[in-house]
Amino acid sequence: MAFGIKREELQTWKRKVEAGEIAFLTHYWIDDRFPDSRTVTKVGCADIDKLRHWCRSYGLNPRYIHLRDRYPHFDLLGAEQVRILQVEGLQTHIDRFRLDSSSS
Repeated sequence: MAFGIKREELQTWKRKVEAGEIAFLTHYWIDDRFPDSRTVTKVGCADIDKLRHWCRSYGLNPRYIHLRDRYPHFDLLGAEQVRILQVEGLQTHIDRFRLDSSSS
């Protein structure tokens, strides 16, 4: 279950994904499979080759790309999420969702 984002933020992310851009969407999240994670960042891009390359550039396995619907994406969780958001210059995501290297 996702929450903590506005409809316009989701729509902007979808437009960027559909346009073949690497797009980031961080939100609060509850999933029983990941009880220690309270947020997720979805890194999306409709250009699957571009998204695979992005994954590999961070040492992530492209096998875990979700290929559902029109919005293929890779889910970032935990310390990996924070590290990549920092490298990508997305401190606003870290601040807004109160992320740090010890929790997410």
